[in-house]
Amino acid sequence: MRHALFLSLLGLACSAPTKIEPPAPRWSPGIVYRTERGPTSRGFLDRRGLVHAHSVFSHDACDGQPITDAGVHDQDCLTDFRRDVCAAKQDFVFLTDHGDNFRDNEFPDVLLYRANEGDTLVNHGAAPTANRLACANTEPILIMAGTETATMPVGLENHLANRALYGSMEDSAIRAAQDAGAVSLVPHTEDWTPEQLVSMPLDGFEMYNLHRNSLQNIGIAAELVFGKVELGDFDGLPHPDAFFTAFTLDDPTYFATWGTVLARGVKRVTTMGTDCHRNTFRQKLQDGERIDSYRRMMSMFSNHLLVRPNAEGSFDDRSLKEALRARRLYGTFDFLGSPVGFDFFAAEGAVTKEIGETALISSGAILEVKTPQVRDLDPSAPAPTITTKLWVAKEGGWDEVASTTEPTLRFTPTTPGVYRAEVRIVPTHLKPFIGKRNDFIRNERPWVLSNAIWVAP
Repeated sequence: MRHALFLSLLGLACSAPTKIEPPAPRWSPGIVYRTERGPTSRGFLDRRGLVHAHSVFSHDACDGQPITDAGVHDQDCLTDFRRDVCAAKQDFVFLTDHGDNFRDNEFPDVLLYRANEGDTLVNHGAAPTANRLACANTEPILIMAGTETATMPVGLENHLANRALYGSMEDSAIRAAQDAGAVSLVPHTEDWTPEQLVSMPLDGFEMYNLHRNSLQNIGIAAELVFGKVELGDFDGLPHPDAFFTAFTLDDPTYFATWGTVLARGVKRVTTMGTDCHRNTFRQKLQDGERIDSYRRMMSMFSNHLLVRPNAEGSFDDRSLKEALRARRLYGTFDFLGSPVGFDFFAAEGAVTKEIGETALISSGAILEVKTPQVRDLDPSAPAPTITTKLWVAKEGGWDEVASTTEPTLRFTPTTPGVYRAEVRIVPTHLKPFIGKRNDFIRNERPWVLSNAIWVAP
């Protein structure tokens, strides 16, 4: 017995040591996380990604020169995109390349497919519909095709038979894109009236757009870029990945249109548009990386889709689009801190209604919001102030109906309406990264924006 025990212990001593994973780094600007691989408590996969991004198949990407003098697409710019989307650790990208370039190129090229780099095409018994873009140090990123032309259909599974329809706003063109597998969105909500967004057969529109927001903040951007960066004077500037703390993120026009459209009785998904082109701010920050690098833009914020997994527990382009059409989406401003723990649902006794669904007052519906925290925040950092709010849509915008700084907000609606959750943050935890610009962290910012839950009698 003792001999056997001795041999057993000797075997343990001589076996390979157990691999110990290094502890995750504390969150700081620029650190991003892949979403949890397993399902949520209600069986969804929470998958994080981009909706509205431009590649070499947009005429104005790559500093306006996506096609080289040799007449081929700029492979360096494509390499930048591929490297940086992996660095941003997104799960998916809905591309939205401009029609004058997109329509003249074919699948799978428009999926950014590179066989020699290990990409894997997705198909559903026919031609490829998506590309699992291979990454060196993380899981593949699912890339889907789309176009920002007259409207913005995303997740196209093939080109339209009549490619001229990409330039049409007619209902027939929108439906043709939907027949080709697309979710029909429109970008730049400031360019659309509520009447259009109600009457057109769309699936949704944007609740935030970075390009629009940059124009709104052009004064402070110019102060930082031309007053400091152009001169190579980084003294007192924020950490380069905290650059956008300078921006005011609230957009009254977007919020007013969003509330008005939903209050008029239609159901639409709303998305956050990265609108990255790598063509705006070539200036380099302290880290030697241009301000508008694909990585920096792709890391700023995300769309989270609650995806029903396939039978084997995975997801593909069609399961992502099912979640998008069902409006199971919330957006997060990750550069303010990666949020963990957010949830928004309606409880009808033992029945749960998700974001995008309809709950009934007659069934005792209670709206519940779980307040997130900053993932892996250094406990020695100044604590942020986090407030969770509930809003109801109205003509002209939204009315606040409940607010809390507690871990959970519960609200029992007594009148029908369209309700969304919003988490706001005063990012005082960014003080170690903000240089001399303490003014950037004094004001409350939107941090999480959810899609709506409809409440009926």
